[in-house]
Amino acid sequence: MTPLEMLRAHPFLAGLPQEWLPRLTGYARPVVWHPGHRLFRAGQPAERFWLVRGGEVALDFPVPGRGDVGIETVGADGVLGWSWLFPPYRWQFGAVAVRRSTAVEFSAEGVRRLMESDDALGRQLTTRFMSVVVDRLQASRVRLLDLYGYPTSMAS
Repeated sequence: MTPLEMLRAHPFLAGLPQEWLPRLTGYARPVVWHPGHRLFRAGQPAERFWLVRGGEVALDFPVPGRGDVGIETVGADGVLGWSWLFPPYRWQFGAVAVRRSTAVEFSAEGVRRLMESDDALGRQLTTRFMSVVVDRLQASRVRLLDLYGYPTSMAS
């Protein structure tokens, strides 16, 4: 499967004008991770993002006195990484492959330039990534309530 076919098949990009996808492929490449591979840690520079095609990646964040605490897993058809989109471009979470995983990896700098040069594409991608941000922050909130013994009904 070519990178363009991978982008066409991923639900995150569904409904984008087809002429935008070849432009995105210029900043994309397929990747494979094996179980235990750490993709990034919270606080490190965020220079990439991924559309997950298969497998499973666990998201975590450091909690004082508890180490890295898992908050959510991202599987097939998921999106990994949003910190690349907002200054200071540092990861807010960490990520490690749980199972063998495949993804399309994007160069953040290249995609940011593309978004700056095309307002419509920039708005569309920003809107889609904001949905990912909201989901991740909600999962983090629920996980912290769980860790500290609060009822998860307070998370609504």
